[in-house]
Parts: sequence; structure tokens; C-alpha cells
Amino acid sequence: MASEDARVTALAIAPVKGLRLANVEQLALEPGGARGDRRFYLVEERGWMVNGKHSGALNEVSAEVRAEVGAGETLTLRFPDGTEVSGAIELGDELQTRFHSRPRMAGLVRGPFSAALSEHAGEQLRIVQPSNGGSAVDRGVHGGVSLISRGSLSALARVAELESVDARRFRMTIEIDGVEPFAEDGWLGRELRIGEAAIRPRGNVGRCIVTSRHPESGAVDLPTLDLLRSFRSDLETSEPLPFGVYGKVARPGAVRVGDHVELG
Repeated sequence: MASEDARVTALAIAPVKGLRLANVEQLALEPGGARGDRRFYLVEERGWMVNGKHSGALNEVSAEVRAEVGAGETLTLRFPDGTEVSGAIELGDELQTRFHSRPRMAGLVRGPFSAALSEHAGEQLRIVQPSNGGSAVDRGVHGGVSLISRGSLSALARVAELESVDARRFRMTIEIDGVEPFAEDGWLGRELRIGEAAIRPRGNVGRCIVTSRHPESGAVDLPTLDLLRSFRSDLETSEPLPFGVYGKVARPGAVRVGDHVELG
């Protein structure tokens, strides 16, 4: 369980699902999850959602959303060659897309973004925003936030015979230190108070092949699934090959790096 020394050591979001994770010093947790997280997603030519499983080149691109006083919001994409593509966030035609095989309506983001990403990835991609104010978080409001402990990351590193494993591989919202490895498995169904917010973990995050990719280059360089299978496959968990947990925001509020973590 969370100890008196348990604290937030990292926070991260991905404004565009599938692009590089961005570390931040503060998050605003809202009923649907972290503000600005997975606000947009990518679809291929048929309208099917794509992510890092589909193309490692996506990890090479970072995205940032800024609110300009009196000028609305802007989206900026940064590419590995130093190129930046930036512009106002404006939605165009509404599209019928497939999000994890489920139909979902989304608005096409106008501007140079889709063309620039398509050129980088070598295939036609489009950036879209979910209709009706939703987000592109996989598990919706019941899994709007995800958590991992540094203890669990260290345990995985030992199995991999590495000094450390980059937490960004696992694309988690909140990283916590000061607890035992896999302490988060015991948080399910309880309330976790973090900074001004509270989270109720609801399930284990089962892992997929995207975690084998380097978080910046996108190259497949670590057999994460084989490693997890070697010591996490026989556990009774809500999803297979578990590493970290997901949860629902029980009380909205700000969370900052360094905030104390308390288990209710």
C-alpha cells in the first residue's frame, strides 16, 4: 500500500494518441481523465484508428497544444529533423471512424498537420478529434488515468538485466515512487488521493507490443511481452500481462510532480 513517503515522480500526456509521450510538471484531472490527454487520434485511409503498434515512426513526433490569449488554441507538431508544423485548431468535416473496431464519429482537424504526418510516416494519415467532447483514451472515463510505480519499473529492469527501463514505453499518466514493486495491484477498488485529486483504480493495464518500441525512435528494442510473460503471466488480473493500473477520477483537481500519495 502507499507509504508516508509515496510521491508523484512523473506526469505525462499525449495530446495526439500514438505520438510521443510528453512529460509535464502539472496535470488537471477532470472527470474524463487528464485535461488535454489523448484529445486527438490518428486514422488511416479507411478511417481506422492507428497507434504505435501500427507505425514506430509515430514515436518520433511530439505534439503540443497551447491556448493563446485572444487567439484560440494552436497545435504544434515537432519532427525529428527539427521541422515544426503549427496552426490554429479548427475542425472540418465529420468522419465515421473505427476506434478499436468500434464505430466513432470524429471531426477532421484542418490545416497542414495530416499532410506532414503522412509524409513522415510514408502513408496517408489524418488527425481527428472525437465528436461530442470525448477523448481518445482507450478505456473511456472509467480508465481516464493510469498509474505505475518506480518499484515495478525497477523489477522489470532486473528481469531484463538492465539498469533501468524508460517509463515512457508504458504511456502512463502518473508515476509514483516510495512503494513496493507492484503495490499498485493492491489499489484496485480503493481510493488514491494524489495532490488535490482522488483516483479510484479499477483494473490492471494489460500490455501490447507497442511497449517493445523505444519511446523516442520507435525502434523495437526490448521484448517487453516476453519479459512480462516470464513472471507476470500466472497472476489473476483483469487483463493479461499486467503492468500498472488504470482508474477513474473520483475527485477532480490538480496533480503536481512531488505531490504526496495516500491510499484510502
